[in-house]
Formats: sequence, C-alpha cells, structure tokens
Amino acid sequence: MSTTDREYAGADEDRSYAVAVTLAEEGWSVTELDDAALDSLAGAVSRLRRLRAERACFALLNIDDDYFIILRPVPGAVHALLSDATAAVTDDIAAEVLDELDEEVPDLDEDEAAAADPWPEGDLGLLADVGLPEDVLAVICEDANLWASEQLHAVAQVLGFDDELAEVTGYGVDDD
Repeated sequence: MSTTDREYAGADEDRSYAVAVTLAEEGWSVTELDDAALDSLAGAVSRLRRLRAERACFALLNIDDDYFIILRPVPGAVHALLSDATAAVTDDIAAEVLDELDEEVPDLDEDEAAAADPWPEGDLGLLADVGLPEDVLAVICEDANLWASEQLHAVAQVLGFDDELAEVTGYGVDDD
C-alpha cells in the first residue's frame, strides 16, 4: 500500500525505522539501528554485522510504511527478503536488495508500479529456523490490507518479540 493512500493522523510523519533483532539466552532483544541503515543495503548489513551476536540476528527495515526488508547476515553473504518487489522501481534500497538477490527490477513505470499488486522477492525461509515458517511469512507479505509496520509486528508476534518491537519503534499494531 502506498502512504499516499493512507489516511491517518500525522500522514506526513516518517514511519521508517531500522532495528536489529537478536536472540540471546534470555530471549529476544530489539535494538534501534541508526538512520544510515535505511540509506543503503550495505549500510544496513554493516551495522547489523557490528552486533556480533552469537545466536540468531537479523534486521527489520520499515521503509515509509510502504514495504519492509528483512536482512540476515551469514558468513560471506546476506539472506534478504523484500516484501514488495515493485518498490524497487522507485526506491534505491529496494533496488539494491533485488540486485543482491540477482533479480531484475520490475520493468514497470511509476504508475504501473503503483497500480501493480505487490509480491515478495527473496528468501521467505530466512527466519524458519527461529520459528517463522516460510508459508506464514508468505501470508504476512501477501496481505495487502496491512501496512509494512503491521506486517513487521505480525512477524514479531509470531516470533514473540512484538512488545519489544513496539517499545523500540514507538509503534504498536494499533497505532496510526
């Protein structure tokens, strides 16, 4: 969904955020990443790798509440999921994700991209080992009635860190 279609108080408010999610012995931890993590894929991956978590570690990037990116670094690579491939037509970081995935930016103009049904691109199974099955993540990505922040809260709810995500981002699923 496009924020131009969204009607809520504070519609001009930037609802983008980037967080790192790590699994420790005591449970999930959510940490805000600086704004540079929203500027480029390399910037996001670099900030995430600095955390040096011993267990599962991944980033959630909410871009203007239009789409999201999940990044999970592994030695020598990064697993990535872009919730809406059509976003790459107009947004550089989404195009960088597709490039990392060796996928082409959709051959659409801006109007066609805005009218197209979104589709996820990337590794839908990147969080399966920590409790989010590929088919569940696919359903979350394909729910066009949810904004990116709501989709990420659905991810967090399945994995059990939705309260931590709301605390760090300042946005709960009922916030507008």
